Amino acid sequence: MKIGIEAQRIFRENKHGMDYVVLQEILELQKLDYKNEYFIFVAPGPDRCVEDTRNFHVIEVGGSFYPLWEQYTLPKVASEAGVELLHCTSNTAPIHCDMPLILTLHDIIFLEPRDKRNRSLYQNMGWLYRRLVVPRVLKKCRRIITVSKFEKANILSKLGLPEKQVAMIYNGYNKWFRPLEDTDCVYAKYMAERGYLFFLGNTDPKKNTERTLIAYSKYLEQSTIKRKLLMADLDRQYLDDIIGRNHIENIRPMIEMPGYIVNSDLPYVYNGAFAFLYTSLRESFGIPLLEAMACGTPVITSNTSSMPEIGGKDAILVNPESADDICAQLLRLENDEAFYQQQVQVGLRRAKEFSWEFTAEQLLILYEIVYKEIKD
Repeated sequence: MKIGIEAQRIFRENKHGMDYVVLQEILELQKLDYKNEYFIFVAPGPDRCVEDTRNFHVIEVGGSFYPLWEQYTLPKVASEAGVELLHCTSNTAPIHCDMPLILTLHDIIFLEPRDKRNRSLYQNMGWLYRRLVVPRVLKKCRRIITVSKFEKANILSKLGLPEKQVAMIYNGYNKWFRPLEDTDCVYAKYMAERGYLFFLGNTDPKKNTERTLIAYSKYLEQSTIKRKLLMADLDRQYLDDIIGRNHIENIRPMIEMPGYIVNSDLPYVYNGAFAFLYTSLRESFGIPLLEAMACGTPVITSNTSSMPEIGGKDAILVNPESADDICAQLLRLENDEAFYQQQVQVGLRRAKEFSWEFTAEQLLILYEIVYKEIKD
């Protein structure tokens, strides 16, 4: 097979969720498959995290404006490379493309009502682009891959696709996320002392940042320890607006905001944390949930969408719309040592059920099935 994989953003320095997924899939496929030929289409960037091998060819294609890159440049260079099967990995694909397509549709949030409070131009433009493109490419896709049973059921019910067209392949997590003894040298870049709370929030309303901060304010009022909160990748003005709107000035001196935390530092940051807050309103999978669990850090997560599926029945599952519920579980972890240690073990056991190796194996099987269908 000659397989093309769209991985436009993996060479950028500050990677995010979908970038890491396709990057890990490619790295594992390189270890697994020496028979088929792969063409990895990327935009130039400073972090050359994938190298050519005998049967993997990294093709850098210029142009940073994503819609033009995907809709015009990608199908052109893929055709020139002789690709027989093109896998688009980031929710969208070329509308006009002669070769068979596989699409990874991580979620269909773009079809759900948009929160009018979201002021992010980048997020709003991405939402609009998906709404325009995805309905036009669905029928052209030989398979649509999604990342949880929750999201597969959601896609089938809302898009009316035949079940055979939609495949579910779980994401994994990197093995360097594990319990570590010596973390001081790294997490100290972000927090002076270990035992803090950690939250990966941003301005997207689905991340539930505002309600989580209200819960943190309530925690500070009731806790005798009053742990600091480390928040990554959040704008200071956005935080100030939340504090002012909700009259929670007590949290201001207790929050550290270092900005983007590089992936290589995250295992140390999780290990230095007392607990990890993953209190989103909606996720299609939730890799950070697994990363924290694999580090032996108790996780408070939501009882909605895919999070109970990924976290498992023994995870701490809260109503993300209840600040009181989030606060109560924080206090329980702090005041009940037996419960805390139980959650450490719950997370370590659960994380072992996921791996990027298994993800790549399932992906290769799917490529072979689709290729056989094409040839037959």
